[in-house]
Amino acid sequence: MSVKQPDGSFVMHVGGEVDVRSAYCAASVASLTNIITPKLFEDTTNWILSCQNWEGGLSGVPGLEAHGGYTFCGTAALVILGKEHMLDLKALLRWVVSRQMRFEGGFQGRCNKLVDGCYSFWQAGLLPLLHRALFKQGESELSRQRWMFEQQALQESRDFYHTCYCLSGLSIAQHFGNMDLHHEMILGKEENRLAPTHPVYNICPEKVAQALQHFHRLPVPDGNRQPGAPADAGASDPAANSGSGDHQS
Repeated sequence: MSVKQPDGSFVMHVGGEVDVRSAYCAASVASLTNIITPKLFEDTTNWILSCQNWEGGLSGVPGLEAHGGYTFCGTAALVILGKEHMLDLKALLRWVVSRQMRFEGGFQGRCNKLVDGCYSFWQAGLLPLLHRALFKQGESELSRQRWMFEQQALQESRDFYHTCYCLSGLSIAQHFGNMDLHHEMILGKEENRLAPTHPVYNICPEKVAQALQHFHRLPVPDGNRQPGAPADAGASDPAANSGSGDHQS
């Protein structure tokens, strides 16, 4: 609570700046450790929603340019809080698929910028979250085998400077679905196959399950959990357990 602001936002540290990354960090840690309460995230949903701009993506704070890292953080935080349906999902989908560049196959962080390997996760990682949200709304035209981006093109080159997020994005590109419905698309040799990563937390799904199992044995502060949180690591839709420093570029 020491970094929570009256408008629902969070600062990155005591005396630090406000942006949507800190809201995601707070929601991620609170959900995994089972300490989400209504008071902790009061007005946070509305603050994050105000970061979605006319482009369709989310900015770091309300009124600025949409950016891949901030868009992932804001969207993932709303998924954790069970409020992702309040976004303009179609506008967000249109924005993120427009960030994959046809020639390189990779993603840019924002309009009119160069492709950067770290956005293999920040941008491509949004697609499982959007797939999940649209699936819950009953979208009938969603694929049952592929995410909504060109998975093969994303695997054809890598930026080793951003190894973590390149590999995270590569994992998203290789794995579709969850425990009930799983498809893989591995480019090249079988040795290229990576372990799945959870599209909300970007850690292995089994580690998410272990953390939730451990901390759910402990009491929740104030005796209340905010409805819809934490994100269900065992949902039956294709993205819930996907086999699948923000960098300004």
